[in-house]
Amino acid sequence: MKRTNQRLLLAVLLVCLFGIGAPLSVAAPTPPEPNISVVGYFATDRAQRGKPLRVSIVIDVPSGYHINSNRPLETYLIATSVKVEPENGLRAGAVTYPRPLMKTFSFSKKQLSVYEGQARLKFALTIPANYAENSVKIKARVRLQSCNDEACFPPKNYNLDLGIDVVGANDRVRATNGWAFK
Repeated sequence: MKRTNQRLLLAVLLVCLFGIGAPLSVAAPTPPEPNISVVGYFATDRAQRGKPLRVSIVIDVPSGYHINSNRPLETYLIATSVKVEPENGLRAGAVTYPRPLMKTFSFSKKQLSVYEGQARLKFALTIPANYAENSVKIKARVRLQSCNDEACFPPKNYNLDLGIDVVGANDRVRATNGWAFK
């Protein structure tokens, strides 16, 4: 009897381990959330007092994913947004968002307004002519929701701390990061 119990136990273990005689069903793995890059760039190497300074926040979205535009077409989707917090009398202008793509995904029968690849969100920062500091610091908070073709992930916040040296209105500055402003 002991030998029969051992054979039965071995048969049960083989079925459990290898699925012998039972159909195998495997659920498709859920893709991971994308590794989205959010970086801020200035259009010049230094900021001039009394003149606007162009700023671009570049969002890189990996292939196979997208983020909602700043004006998603469904109420349940979270818009991409930027909140700029300038300090010491600086003024930030309105953010300009890129033109979205209109696409259909498996989780929605309607077309959605999205960004894919790279999105550049731009604004101008005005530095007062009497600005006393030798550098400028601004904080920007980017909020976005990423999705793939099947589902959307929880929204995320990206906090940017941007700084640049300040020079006089007549001092020369050099253009930089031109690609981020096209």
